[in-house]
Amino acid sequence: MFTKSIRWRLQLWQAFLLMLVLSGFGFTAYQLHRLNRFRQIDEELERRVVALADEVRGRPPFGPPPGRGPFDPGPGGPPRRGGPDFPGFHPPPEPRFELRNVVLSAGTLSLFEETVPNGFYYGIWSRSGTLVKGSTNGAVALERPARPGAGTRINTQTRAGYREAFQFTELGDCLLAGRPIQADLRAMRRFAGWLLAAGGGVLALGLGGGWVLASRALQPVADISAAATRISAGHLSERINVAETDSELGRLAGVLNSTFARLEAAFAQQKQFTADASHELRTPIAVILSEAQTTLARERKAAEYRETIEVCLAAAQRMRRLTQSLLELARFDAGQAEIARTPLALDEVVRTCADLIRPLAEARGIRVLAELAPVTTVGDADRLSQVVMNLLSNAVHYNREQGEIRISTARENGTAVVRVADTGRGIPPEDVPRVFERFYRGDRARSRAEGRQGLGLAIAKAVVDAHGGSLEVSSQPGVGSVFTVRLSAAV
Repeated sequence: MFTKSIRWRLQLWQAFLLMLVLSGFGFTAYQLHRLNRFRQIDEELERRVVALADEVRGRPPFGPPPGRGPFDPGPGGPPRRGGPDFPGFHPPPEPRFELRNVVLSAGTLSLFEETVPNGFYYGIWSRSGTLVKGSTNGAVALERPARPGAGTRINTQTRAGYREAFQFTELGDCLLAGRPIQADLRAMRRFAGWLLAAGGGVLALGLGGGWVLASRALQPVADISAAATRISAGHLSERINVAETDSELGRLAGVLNSTFARLEAAFAQQKQFTADASHELRTPIAVILSEAQTTLARERKAAEYRETIEVCLAAAQRMRRLTQSLLELARFDAGQAEIARTPLALDEVVRTCADLIRPLAEARGIRVLAELAPVTTVGDADRLSQVVMNLLSNAVHYNREQGEIRISTARENGTAVVRVADTGRGIPPEDVPRVFERFYRGDRARSRAEGRQGLGLAIAKAVVDAHGGSLEVSSQPGVGSVFTVRLSAAV
């Protein structure tokens, strides 16, 4: 399914966001354009309503002038004849303030296009609802709007494609000015169409550009996937081509390349380990088979049978030691090795090991010098004894005749330190990084002849690593080697 593709999902999200942004922008632009256009129309209509109001308010309503009746005396004169002071006087009816025969000035009429069909139009109604005067251009059938309240503010309305502004005066007269807006509505629809077209173009351009950018951004992912596929097929030397090492994907590719390099080294080491283990096991098996076949070839004396059995036993014991060492390393690799966590005096552990190795060293004329400062740590005493015995055994084995072994304990910067230094032939510089590898032996022929398997230092390092410490070596050919164990010191 294309929805499972990161590229397609990015494209869909981009399309959704673009459509959301463009829709919001287009709607806002259309509404602003529409409001601006109606505001212009309303301003034109309100200006014409104000002109009509000025004309109407400037003319007296039907009846006598305000403040003087038909029989009122003039200023300072006697009462008029037939006035209220004369007998038989009957007051006239209450005047009806309705507009009659309104005549607009030329300036006001110029605001309304009487001679232009579908132009501006107007209407004037008395407070009784009678149309007093209206446009003659036939724009629309005039209708008196309903009064929205008691105020005299100018109001607007849209009616059947026409925009109208109207006002009710203080006396209740209604003044209206309007104009058709069909052309404006068509222009607004054209503007909306242009917005849709522009939005569609921007959307297409954005999606196209997004596709290109997503393709370029995800190309390193495709390269990583292709490289991983080739590596899984057995090409362990394959690496990812990193063009931009500072980018996120570039850093990821760098980490993966480092992982692939370690994976290749691990496979190479595993291959070498398998070959060495097979070789180590093949030798005692070959000895057992050879001795058994030779012995069974003819009748032999009891002493000869015993000698053959002793050789086979020695070979079997060598195989057992080898398999036990391999099993122990396998447990460390799987994190299943049992490590006790108890406080212990590391100097006492080292002193015991030194006492055990001293007879073997003295047999070769090698002195063992111990400088053991009190220091404590937390760990497995038996496992740490195994580490120290392995280092001391190597120091005896690879030392020169009448040589010297110095072993010391100390507390340095919050760590418990054990150092084993010898005066042997040393380790070549090119072999120093490999001394902790499994089945590594400095002198392969001599070590194999003496029954050494090349797993002691590998096991020692695994034990120290399991304690959270470190095992280091420094060596000078012809001078000697120094092995340093660092563990966390107990408080």
